[in-house]
Amino acid sequence: MTRRLRPLATLGIAFGLLAAAPAGQDAPFDLLVSGGRLLDGTGNPWRRADVGIRGDRIVAVGRLAGHAAARVVDARDRVVAPGFIDAHSHALESLGAPDLRDARGLLAQGVTTVIGNPDGGGPVDLAAQAASLADGGIGINAALLIGHGSVRRAVIGSADRQPTAGDLDRMRALVRQAAADGAFGLSSGLFYIPGRYARLEEVIALAREAGGVYTSHIRDEGTYDTGVVASVDEVIRVAEEAGVRGVVSHMKALGPDSWGLSREMIAHIDAARARGVEVLADQYPYDASSTSLAAAVMPGETARSAEEALSGTESRTAFLAMVRENIRRRGGPASIVIASGRGAPGLAGRRLSEIADARGVSPEQAAADIVVSGTASIVSFNMSDEDIDRIMRQPWTMASSDGGLVRPGAGQPHPRSQGAFARRIARYVRDRGVLTLEEAVRTATSLTAATFGLTDRGVIREGALADVIVFDPARVQDRATYEDPFPEAAGIDWVVVNGQVARAEGEFTGARGGRVLRRDHQGTSAGSQSPISSAPCPCAPYAAR
Repeated sequence: MTRRLRPLATLGIAFGLLAAAPAGQDAPFDLLVSGGRLLDGTGNPWRRADVGIRGDRIVAVGRLAGHAAARVVDARDRVVAPGFIDAHSHALESLGAPDLRDARGLLAQGVTTVIGNPDGGGPVDLAAQAASLADGGIGINAALLIGHGSVRRAVIGSADRQPTAGDLDRMRALVRQAAADGAFGLSSGLFYIPGRYARLEEVIALAREAGGVYTSHIRDEGTYDTGVVASVDEVIRVAEEAGVRGVVSHMKALGPDSWGLSREMIAHIDAARARGVEVLADQYPYDASSTSLAAAVMPGETARSAEEALSGTESRTAFLAMVRENIRRRGGPASIVIASGRGAPGLAGRRLSEIADARGVSPEQAAADIVVSGTASIVSFNMSDEDIDRIMRQPWTMASSDGGLVRPGAGQPHPRSQGAFARRIARYVRDRGVLTLEEAVRTATSLTAATFGLTDRGVIREGALADVIVFDPARVQDRATYEDPFPEAAGIDWVVVNGQVARAEGEFTGARGGRVLRRDHQGTSAGSQSPISSAPCPCAPYAAR
């Protein structure tokens, strides 16, 4: 029995017919999505049903023929589903920019909500961040986390030391304030400075203050240091001891030495869940990751420390040996492609092996030279299809992008920003049958909403907030590639955000119906009632990983 999606056949029908309510007749619905195949987000099979929307809410689901509406969407033979929720997004770092506030790259994929400030980053003052986002209009909903790394840096800088009792009290106070300001939980980046210097007891203490969810770019995704399995165990321990929901961010087995370890990681999460610990994961559907070159090949080092190490004969030898080994662990210099950065002018799209050959130096020396010259980001091909498929099939794996909002021509970034959610449907549902369409929708909607406490989102039912998408699965396609990462995804025809039509028959309307969401004291969410902002975020940029 195959799990492949059968293409929807009636492509000759004129989709998206709009109709006005008859003159003089009351219009009970502002928008009526009619005749679609409803996937309600729960994982149930599709059923034929209409969706009636009034204001920002779904007010009726069923056979609604004959009901008047101000606007009707003919969704015949297309799928109607909840808007997708990105469980791990860097979009908030640039969402306030005037040319990006519509979030078109996300809307084109059907994404209507993002979970922001991941990997321990983002601003410490979430009230200021929310206010800046609530001052002019954003095209998507945004839920905020408080970053452990940002809190640690605010109190003790980037020092490699443990906090004093006073330091920890100040860190707790910052997290408590963030929770009061609506944070959905704590994020960490224990692979990055300064998070990597923290002992787990510190993280547990702050996760208790945050409540809700603890998401983590784990300490090691391969075989750099503690090992990926032990690092997954750290998330389990935080969730268990802090009494929060734990999420392994963009779960993967990075590098050939780690391929196959997804079995053990999954077994540890299943065992924790069996004993009552709430642990999940998110994942993006690509075989390449992206991070800074420094973090990839010299974790824990900075440009300054690298320069110092290179200045001495013995330290230089040891440093370059470390860099060489970390390049090997990621699959070798041919697997690392420069994406952008001040330290790599003119190098975007070139492999580290090519750069080393052109300069007549070793790959490790080329990498060190680039880092010393300034920042550089990379795309690194380091995952196996078997691990990707195995992780994706787990019922607790949420969809994510780990991407942001990109401007065409800005370097050569990872294509996940423009294509992750479309790619899950095109490659992993339609082409390869790794997931059913029902599971792909569930793990991008209701699972994520339930995990983060996004009340009344992620499902289509009466009373839910009207984040709705309409698409033909046979036509959904990611068009961004590693060579050309900028084209928007295709095939998501209609996108409705809080009742406002943001995309109609594949055309953007300019509506910015998004809201800044906040977690209340019951652990549920509410939308900001303020106007939504286009003002720049007050935080420093924090690069996608």
